[in-house]
Amino acid sequence: MTTELPKTFDPAEIEARWYAHWEENGLFRPERPDAAPYTIVNPPPNVTGSLHIGHALDNTLQDVMIRYERLRGKDALWVVGTDHAGIATQMVVERQLEAQQDKRTNYSREDFVAKVWEWKEESGGTITRQLRRLGCSMDWSREQFTMDEHFSQAVLKTFVDLYNDGLIYRDKRLVNWDPKLKTAISDLEVETQDVKGGFWHFKYPLADGVTTAEGKDYLVVATTRPETMLADMAVAVHPEDERYKSVVGKHVVLPITGRRVPIVADEHADPELGSGCVKITPGHDFNDFDVGKRAGFKPADMLNMLDAEANVCQTADGLVPEEFLGLHRFKRDGVDGARELVVARMKECGCLIPHVTKDKEGNETEHDAEPRTIATPFGDRGGVVIEPWLTDQWYVDAEKLAVKPIEAVKSGDIEIVPKSWEKTFFNWMENIQPWCVSRQLWWGHRIPAWYDAEGRAYVAMTEEEAQAQAGEGVMLTRDEDVLDTWFSSALWPSATLGWPEQTDLLTKHYPNDLLISGFDILFFWDARMMMMGQYNTGQNPWPKLYLHGLVRAADGQKMSKSKGNVVDPLGLIDQYGADALRFFMAAMESQGRDIKMDDKRIEGYRNFATKLWNATRFCQANGIGASTSVAAPEARHAVNRWIVGEVVETKQALDAALAELRFDAAANTIYHFVWDRFCDWYIELIKGNFDEETKAVAGWALDQILVMLHPFMPFITEELWSKQGDRPDYPLITAQWPDPQAEVDAEAKAEIDWLIALTSATRTAKNELGIAPGAKLAAFVANPSPLGKRVVEANGAAIERLARLTPVTFGEAPAGAAMQIAAGEDEFVIPLEGVIDIEAEKARLEKALAASAKEAKSLEGRLGNANFVERAKPEAVEKARADHAHHVAEIARLEAALARLG
Repeated sequence: MTTELPKTFDPAEIEARWYAHWEENGLFRPERPDAAPYTIVNPPPNVTGSLHIGHALDNTLQDVMIRYERLRGKDALWVVGTDHAGIATQMVVERQLEAQQDKRTNYSREDFVAKVWEWKEESGGTITRQLRRLGCSMDWSREQFTMDEHFSQAVLKTFVDLYNDGLIYRDKRLVNWDPKLKTAISDLEVETQDVKGGFWHFKYPLADGVTTAEGKDYLVVATTRPETMLADMAVAVHPEDERYKSVVGKHVVLPITGRRVPIVADEHADPELGSGCVKITPGHDFNDFDVGKRAGFKPADMLNMLDAEANVCQTADGLVPEEFLGLHRFKRDGVDGARELVVARMKECGCLIPHVTKDKEGNETEHDAEPRTIATPFGDRGGVVIEPWLTDQWYVDAEKLAVKPIEAVKSGDIEIVPKSWEKTFFNWMENIQPWCVSRQLWWGHRIPAWYDAEGRAYVAMTEEEAQAQAGEGVMLTRDEDVLDTWFSSALWPSATLGWPEQTDLLTKHYPNDLLISGFDILFFWDARMMMMGQYNTGQNPWPKLYLHGLVRAADGQKMSKSKGNVVDPLGLIDQYGADALRFFMAAMESQGRDIKMDDKRIEGYRNFATKLWNATRFCQANGIGASTSVAAPEARHAVNRWIVGEVVETKQALDAALAELRFDAAANTIYHFVWDRFCDWYIELIKGNFDEETKAVAGWALDQILVMLHPFMPFITEELWSKQGDRPDYPLITAQWPDPQAEVDAEAKAEIDWLIALTSATRTAKNELGIAPGAKLAAFVANPSPLGKRVVEANGAAIERLARLTPVTFGEAPAGAAMQIAAGEDEFVIPLEGVIDIEAEKARLEKALAASAKEAKSLEGRLGNANFVERAKPEAVEKARADHAHHVAEIARLEAALARLG
């Protein structure tokens, strides 16, 4: 028995009801101990996070695959959890304390960490609730957190093992230092912004009476960061630069500090840029650090002039003048800093070369610096300029760990989809740098290293084990730092399943089957999972990695809060329903391309859901209910044999598309089957002929639609499934993927496709000529094909009802004005005498044709003008292209209409 559907489709009501039902009844991971496994791990969002449009895309694609494989009978496990997000979470809690006129340093480390756990329990579940709104069928019964006890043990074991194998070490190197948060941060946490700044030119006097080939007793260097000269250690020139060959190996004496520094030959210096001389500050610039090492400076000997808050401190050689000590690196809060004082002192001693400009009258004006727009690194959370800073940190030897992942991708053991990303992957992995994994925070996995009074490190799982290494009575102090959150999340595919314990879950579900990820974390997360998977388990974490693009604003721009173009997925769900948003994401996900937001398309998919809803109501009204068989029912009528074949072909196309992770092709396949073949044609063709066979076939075909559409639109399909029949023990989420056990009936396909072609051609011709859609017209076919004759004779009533052609006569048409239409090999002649005024219609069409031709030519000229295409606003160019395409199509349509009239 069917349950009558309401007239109106209301997504909000059914979404809340069905999600709760699925979760409460354990349907996201039903007991299937003997089934083949299928496993995906969700990229763990920050515990502080909220669902953004990128999450909506990423999780929709994962859910499509997990629901698809669950329907195919697999033991489908979608691992879900959150990342402890060291910096982000600590900042949230610190802000709360600040709002209460309190601060972190008022607490012991243990008490502050306890406060973070309190916040996590009270407020850390926002994004997991939002993922439920999207319909994500995750295994919430095993929700993971990167700071859970079992996960923390996995993190510590990995660190200790890597250390014992010589793959983790402590070293002095440059890091991205956030002076506000006072911690090292990863490249991912650095945002580059264009900032108005200056380009200063300084004279560095040559020592010992040396002069250049041009007779100058100084070198000219340029910098955007004058303050760093306080820690300069060299000047570099290109080894082939003839101007400076005579001074390589000589020295300059730095103004202000009086430091004597060498002139070194290094290809980093570009002879074509400026003077060809580059000041080298290895302790405060990543490029200079490498130049310094090549010049023979050990990192431990490189000068540092800034403290953790980016205030000037004394260098190891003690040459920074007292007046600079304590100043911030540059002007802050209106107070001049070291930058401003350096410029003033260089000007006073005659070592500043002014930048000269001329006005229209030729009058010269001197400026301290040349104005420049400078790409400047900012911390994405601290919001201040990042400082390259020389510190002791823990590093992973990523170069050695990258070897096996590189081999895996090259051999095909790991397939990257789209394949175009492989080149980027290899380029990064083959040039990989040591990975800094220590962070100066309190919240996170504390590094398992203890130091004795001499600074020797003892790395162990516990303090007791470290003490045993150091010996009885040796005082030990634990490392204050925590691990980079990417270190722990690199263990996600295995540690979430119980590793290092050899659990049944790990045995069955590791390696995972697929990872779906944004391309922007290919290196920060995906590649590191490959490294750690191979290191810890000897296996790749998964055989296939799918990288999707970004979701951009409607105009193609990257979304950002500063631009005000960020789209809230929850708002879209409220407006159109989760199913419509999910279908949009899948349908627009084309490999290798970004997605442009388009509310009209989402609205269109909401209309698609409504169409399916109304089609189901129509079926119910005509006694069509749930199917009782997975296999296709027996069918004699051509229309029923045809729809069975359409299901077979759709299922085959869907399987092929999802096997290749072509989400757009899969979504469009089921869309066109539902809208075009089932709703627009099958339902129309069976109207008035609801015998038992047709009811059975229609009910079965509708069930197959609900199953095949379910991975994309889970809510509406489950609702319709439940209302089509009483099957409480067979919910759609755990139903069986279609297995029609039938083949395409070529004869039925030919007949129905011929009938559809005739109807479509007739409707198009009527529309072109302004004939009322409901007007019945006589038709003649002089020499019908065997197929055409058979279809006309068997489907006269359907042809009259759908194509509005009656009678259809086999024979020559009478003389006079007529239009011609084709169906397959058959040419139909439809007399028009008395139907329309032929001459008036010709005049109308010719006038419209001339107007479209004129407009198309004008637009073609504009689009052929390089000035317009390059200088006009992108939206104006896009509109011109769309208008041109419209008029070209109109010309073709109008010419076809005129041709019909002869």
